[in-house]
Amino acid sequence: MEWAKELAFPTVTICNNNPVRFYKLTKSDLYFAGHWLGLLMANRTARPLILDLLQEDRRTWFHKLSDFRLFLPPRNFEGTGLEFMDRLSHQLDGMLLSCKYRGEECGPQNFSSVFTRYGKCYMFNAAEEGKTLRTTVKGGTGNGLVIMLDIQQDEYLPVWGETEETAFEAGVRVQIHSQAEPPFVHELGFGVAPGFQTFVATQEQRLMYLPPPWGDCQSKTPDSGFFQVYSVTACRLDCETRYIVENCNCRMVHMPGDSPFCTPEQYKDCAEPALATLSEENNNCICRTSCNMTRYNKELSMVKIPSKTSARYLEKKFNKSEKYISDNILVLDVFFEALNYETIEQKKAYEVASLLGDIGGQMGLFIGASILTILELFDYAYEVMRDRLMELLCREDEEGSHDEDMSTCDPVANHSEAISHTVSVPLQPTLGTLEEIAC
Repeated sequence: MEWAKELAFPTVTICNNNPVRFYKLTKSDLYFAGHWLGLLMANRTARPLILDLLQEDRRTWFHKLSDFRLFLPPRNFEGTGLEFMDRLSHQLDGMLLSCKYRGEECGPQNFSSVFTRYGKCYMFNAAEEGKTLRTTVKGGTGNGLVIMLDIQQDEYLPVWGETEETAFEAGVRVQIHSQAEPPFVHELGFGVAPGFQTFVATQEQRLMYLPPPWGDCQSKTPDSGFFQVYSVTACRLDCETRYIVENCNCRMVHMPGDSPFCTPEQYKDCAEPALATLSEENNNCICRTSCNMTRYNKELSMVKIPSKTSARYLEKKFNKSEKYISDNILVLDVFFEALNYETIEQKKAYEVASLLGDIGGQMGLFIGASILTILELFDYAYEVMRDRLMELLCREDEEGSHDEDMSTCDPVANHSEAISHTVSVPLQPTLGTLEEIAC
C-alpha cells in the first residue's frame, strides 16, 4: 500500500438500462426496426400484447404509428447505425439533473459519449485529446463525482416477453475503469437503482504481471489496430468485431472499425445469435491478462431517497410527483476510499542474477574448501618430512658424539682396573651425560 499526494480520478461510464426511447420512434424507425425491437410481428403488425400493456392515449398513438397501409418506406434508411442510436437513446442533458465534482459544478459538457451494448452511454473523465485528466487530493464522500439522474422510465420500451432488446431492470449501469481500456458495461458494470442514493467507495490497484516464459500476460496490441493499448476488454471487443464481420459482413453499433453497420434484420438473424454462440465457445476469444493494468475495487452502500422531509422540496424543484421521483431519480456518489493505491507485482521466482550469485557462491565455497584441503596436505607432508629429517640429523649427531667420548675415557677405565681396592662414589642427585659418568 502506497500513499499519494493526488490520484487521477477513474473514468465513470454510465448507461441507461433502456437502449431506445419508445416515444421517440418514428414511423420509419418502427417499420424497419419494429420487429427487431419486439414491437411488431413478422408481418409488421402491432403485437396485441403491446397494445394491451399501453394506456388508452398511448395505445391510440402506437396504433396509428404501426399502421403502414398508406406508408411509403424510404429507400435511404440508415439502419441501426450511430445516427439511429444517437437519436433514440436517452440524452444526457435530459437525464442529468445535477452534477458536482469535488464540490464544483459540472454538466453534460464534461461527459463524452460512447456506444455499448446498452446503446449510447456517457463517460466522465475519459481520455480525450487536448484535455487533462481530473485528479483528486482527498478521499471520502463528496471528494469525487456526485450526480443526480432521471432515468426517464416512462420512455422505456414496453416489455411483453423475454427478448434481447428489452430489459426488466430500471436504472443505470455503471462501470469504473481506467482511461486506457474501453468500457465493457454489459459484463463489468454494476446496477444503480432509482429511488436510492448509492455511495461507491473505490480503491486503485496497480497490477504488474510477467510476460512469458515467466508468466502468461500480454502487452502487444491486436493486429487489427482498433485499439492502441492492450487490455482484456479491448481484446474482447476486437475478437467479437472480427467474428461478427466475418460471419455477418457487418458490425454492431458498439464495435470499432469501418465495416457497414448491421441492419435490424442482420441484428436479429445473424449478429445477436453469433454473439451468443461466441460467448458459449471457450476457444475463440482467448484474451490474456494485460502485463500492466489498473483496477478499481468497489464497495457499495445506499440509502433511500427522497426522505419525507425532502420529498416536497424535490417535487417543487423538478415539477415532478413524489412517486415519479421515487421511480426515476437516483443519486450516484463515486469517491476514493483513501488517497492511496495498492501495488501487486508478479516477480520471477529465480532471477539470472540470483542464479549467477548462487553459482559463484557455491563455486567459491567448494574451490575455497579444495584449496584449504590441498594446503593442509602440503602442510602435513612438510611436517612429516621435517620430522623425519630431524630424526636422521639427530641420529648422526649422537653417533658422532658417542665415538669421541669413548676415546677420551679409555685411560680412566684402564686405571680403574689397576686399582685393587673399591672406591665408594657418593650418589649424585642428578646424573649427567655418559661421558660425565664415565670420567
